[in-house]
Amino acid sequence: MPVLVNISQLATCPPGNPQQDAGLIDHAAVAWNGDTVSWVGPQSDLPAEFTDEPEIDAGNRLVIPGLIDCHTHLCFGGWRGDEFQWRLEGASYQEIAASGGGIASTVGATRASSPEELGRKARMALDAMLALGVTTVECKSGYGLDYENELKQLEVYRRLDQEHAVDLVPTFLGAHIIPPEYRDRREDYIRLLCEELIPAVAERDLARFCDIFIEAGAYTLDEARAVLGAATHHGLKLKVHADQLSNGGGALLAAELGAVSAEHLEYISNEGIDALASSGTVAVSLPLASLYLSEPYLPARKLLDAGVPVAVATDFNPGSAPSFHLPLAMTLACINQSMTPQETLNGATAIAARAVSLQNSRGSLVPGFVADLAIIDAPTLNQWLYHFVPNACTEVLKAGHWI
Repeated sequence: MPVLVNISQLATCPPGNPQQDAGLIDHAAVAWNGDTVSWVGPQSDLPAEFTDEPEIDAGNRLVIPGLIDCHTHLCFGGWRGDEFQWRLEGASYQEIAASGGGIASTVGATRASSPEELGRKARMALDAMLALGVTTVECKSGYGLDYENELKQLEVYRRLDQEHAVDLVPTFLGAHIIPPEYRDRREDYIRLLCEELIPAVAERDLARFCDIFIEAGAYTLDEARAVLGAATHHGLKLKVHADQLSNGGGALLAAELGAVSAEHLEYISNEGIDALASSGTVAVSLPLASLYLSEPYLPARKLLDAGVPVAVATDFNPGSAPSFHLPLAMTLACINQSMTPQETLNGATAIAARAVSLQNSRGSLVPGFVADLAIIDAPTLNQWLYHFVPNACTEVLKAGHWI
């Protein structure tokens, strides 16, 4: 049983802890057996049974659980760099979409890409995410928007999950926008989602969750009820893109239907906050999207004070958040969402695990959990998130193996 010693500060992030308490232990050690954590605590309390076990020196650095990015759009064709300039010149997200850009542009590029091309591109992103200390990634479809290409994206995720060290959690987002060819017959696409795509995804076990984008220009609340109802019927858990660009009632619907997470929430109402607090639904904040779109940040302080758990993720996608840098998103959450470093780390570990229904095995460094951890070149959590560098992660342990 290897033992990691000389840890300046260990963040254990126990499941069920208050979000403001990341379970910090100074001068700590961690032991694991195979792929499972067996002991954590102050190094001075290391049990005698570990005395003769091989030791690894953490170099007096910070150690954290492997990070969990619980909202990404990992698989896509093309990029949308031109839209970056258009936004800087004053074009809104909605205006770009209305002109044929936005999600519809990526749909065309994704449909034109082979599974091999999509897989290579996603693998490069996963390699870089792993180097940052990210060990689990939620990944959405939603750039195919027809039967063949939605399944193509999800099949790419299945192969990558088998081949790559990072654990993938697939989400079906066929209800991202109404595809251009169905613009004048929305009911037909809703029928395709409910009667063909969702059953096929569930039957083939290609996704654990079903998500939908509730927003002007995307889906209405009534359409969302139909799609999410079909998903529930076929055994998929629910996620909701809610209240991103306006208060469209998405948070209220997520709470009503018992969604595992409601994501974005930049324009959530007080009523929506209260509903999430009552339902236990995780709020997923996406600071990089707010940064790139110059939109308000999720009101994390109000959510946390109301008792809503707040996760932190990247929203990695080619348009509104073209970065997979979760530590940067965490620093932005501290600065722009008034989250403390401990709240933010829990948001990218234990709370993020709740957002992907893995709270009983990942996101925490406690006995019985998967031995996923990252060594950070900083003495403390506060120092790491305050002093941003391109990458402070020096080593990653994934399921008990050094990567």
